[in-house]
Amino acid sequence: LKIFHDYLNRFMNHPAPANSRYKPTCYEHAANCYTHAFLIVPAIVGSALLHRLSDDRWEKITAWMYGMGLCALFIVSTVFHIVSWKKSHLRTMEHCFHMCDRMVIYVFIAASYAPWLNLRELGPLASHMRWFIWLMAAGGTIYVFLYHEKYKIVELLFYLAMGFSPALVVTSMNNTDGLQELAWGGLIYCMGVVFFKSDGIIPFAHAIWHMFVATAAAVHYYAIWKYLYRSPADIIRHL
Repeated sequence: LKIFHDYLNRFMNHPAPANSRYKPTCYEHAANCYTHAFLIVPAIVGSALLHRLSDDRWEKITAWMYGMGLCALFIVSTVFHIVSWKKSHLRTMEHCFHMCDRMVIYVFIAASYAPWLNLRELGPLASHMRWFIWLMAAGGTIYVFLYHEKYKIVELLFYLAMGFSPALVVTSMNNTDGLQELAWGGLIYCMGVVFFKSDGIIPFAHAIWHMFVATAAAVHYYAIWKYLYRSPADIIRHL
């Protein structure tokens, strides 16, 4: 037991006090950086591919919206974790990038739904979600700016509410192609939340959360590429 305890102390610090941030070990810092840094280039390439496959102006705009949210998530997360690791003594800079890291999650959620809300036929009531989800993202951003790190559970509930609310609209679409992948991606995000809240309990918990995010984002990207930007006939023709 002592050997196991020493092993945990090497790779993981004790849980943070209430309303305080967890302090990762050097190993955890490195894992937090690399697990998202390696995804920046694939995100850029994937975004460019969707833009290239766009058939009209609206599809190009939507590809740009989705691509910016996807790339921003991995870039801002990587920059924050580098600053937190290498420049942790610059508290103001670290705090600023931590706020940006939290804010960009709201933008990413809205951007992830944008292709489905913009490129699928929706009913009159459901069509309002196209702009309402960005209003929710703006509200979440303001919340982070005003109450960053003060009410962590409330912030988590905001993320979950924003993630599930548009799903009610998307599932009502006449064309249900891709909804299975959307559901699987959402489930993976939800499973990852367990690790998101397990710093100081599970070694490398935040890096594991990053891997869940990467996997879920990949599933959603595949669904967007397959069902919204490439028809099944195109896929077969290019095999």
